[in-house]
Amino acid sequence: MPRGLKLGFVTAALAALIAYPVAAAEIDQASLYRAQSVTSGTGEKNRAWGLAPCLEEVLVKVSGDPRLIGDPRVAEMSRHAADYVTDISYRDLLNNRPPHDEQGTYDRPQYITADFAPDKIDGLLASLGQKPWPAPRPAIVALLDIKPMKGDGFKLVRDGGGELAADMRVALTAAAHRTGLPLELPTPQDVVLADIADTLGGDVLLSGTLAWRQEALGWVGDWRLASKGKDYRWQVRGVSFDDAFRNATRGTLQILSGNGQPKTVTP
Repeated sequence: MPRGLKLGFVTAALAALIAYPVAAAEIDQASLYRAQSVTSGTGEKNRAWGLAPCLEEVLVKVSGDPRLIGDPRVAEMSRHAADYVTDISYRDLLNNRPPHDEQGTYDRPQYITADFAPDKIDGLLASLGQKPWPAPRPAIVALLDIKPMKGDGFKLVRDGGGELAADMRVALTAAAHRTGLPLELPTPQDVVLADIADTLGGDVLLSGTLAWRQEALGWVGDWRLASKGKDYRWQVRGVSFDDAFRNATRGTLQILSGNGQPKTVTP
């Protein structure tokens, strides 16, 4: 499947299948060992292609360490991801519409969900010098100012706003889901009270600004998180807003799990 088409199916799948918000009750032990990705069919090769990113996601979620992303050792483990799976299910992203042209039943975009054996994942982490960061996870409230390329800036809140705000909520939800963090946005009423109620009912406040910068050729995210008496700040530059939110949630995960200070990212 062409890369652009694959990315389109990923976006559509996330919008359709991930509900907002990621509530604390949904982040249980089982969900940490489960991951989803998109593949172009149900054949053996397609399944291997889809399971590889699932294993990487689970290792990151369970350990709380996003520095495992791109680790050559994890890449090697991902080649054998099927060995660590207990259950696999598929969902046809074409909603079971009949095949078109010469497309066969094994060459259709599928949303693949994989459950991994906790003991095997924990064993892989031990071989990497890591250990699980157990549930329950702290509840995160994200207080984010958005400064788009055109039009007025706005605060990203739980509902309302235009198309950009809606797309950003989907992207932030997907990012939080893939890091195993229970994250919520404030309501418009909460934003008014933010100065006097920093965490708006959550355990941790992730605050920041996401601005379109022409000189950076993309979005620039400046993030701030306070944890255990220490103030953490980091930045990502020149990326899509999807990548910016992934950077924000991965950095939050890294800090809260005790895996250090996130690095500023400049592609």
